[in-house]
Amino acid sequence: MSSSQVQVFIPAERIAARVAELGSQINQDYAGKSVVVVGILKGSFMFMADLIRHLTIPVRLDFMGTKSYVGTTTSGQVQITKDLDKPIEGEHVLLVEDIIDTGLTLSYLKRNLEQRRPLTLKTIAFLDKPSQRRVDIHADYVGFEIENKFVIGYGLDFEQQYRQLPDLCIIAG
Repeated sequence: MSSSQVQVFIPAERIAARVAELGSQINQDYAGKSVVVVGILKGSFMFMADLIRHLTIPVRLDFMGTKSYVGTTTSGQVQITKDLDKPIEGEHVLLVEDIIDTGLTLSYLKRNLEQRRPLTLKTIAFLDKPSQRRVDIHADYVGFEIENKFVIGYGLDFEQQYRQLPDLCIIAG
């Protein structure tokens, strides 16, 4: 696939401005508290890295890995491929997701983490595609709500390619 087939959907400058806004909101909401920021690998890593640079509250980082896609299609089943390194019981937890499509992954992860008895559990998604929802779930913070397009860049991939693009893009064709 050539770079001419990749078109900018949301430019890096607009992403950076929105991430800064989200960071400010989280700083206000968690003022005086520390938070465990849990990134869902691999897609959320860029968004999470940029977001935490805007946080002035005490932060501990952790990661989880999940698998639910084969190519561009969701399998409908969520597998944890990497679990948290440390317990979250009694902690304020912010779960960072790259994109909410069907909602199955986020719903599964919320249930899983709630069983670990965090003090609070909030979610943030870089992207939200409400038209694709199969379960009733909403993130506490959302970067951008988008229509049903397959997007790449800014951490999101197509067959493990394009994550490094600074803009959110679509594949034209």
